[in-house]
Amino acid sequence: VQLQASGGGLVQAGASLRLSCAASERTSFGIGWFRQAPGKGREFVSAMGWSGGSIRYASSMKGRFTISRDYAKRTVYLQMNNLKPEDTAIYYCAAMRSIAGGVRSDDYDNWGQGTQVTVSS
Repeated sequence: VQLQASGGGLVQAGASLRLSCAASERTSFGIGWFRQAPGKGREFVSAMGWSGGSIRYASSMKGRFTISRDYAKRTVYLQMNNLKPEDTAIYYCAAMRSIAGGVRSDDYDNWGQGTQVTVSS
């Protein structure tokens, strides 16, 4: 299965964006979102299990970001509100290797092509 992230863009601080992660076929695994800022390593953002449970957020995103899933559209969304300049990064989605999921890059595979999010101050 292939995953494709989309929905990024250039916005001002305080704005909102909704990212989408579309799967090429029906899946039965959880999805995670990561981001990578210039010169930094890949950072965990959020994840959701296949059943819609086991939702996790990185502490800095909790309360601002919301992950959700539309099974009919085979798409996982990341709603990002009150964006800050430090949220600027390429955002990637990936599939969990196991039901347990995780917050490390190694816990995921089938990485999709990222989508750029740029937040200006």
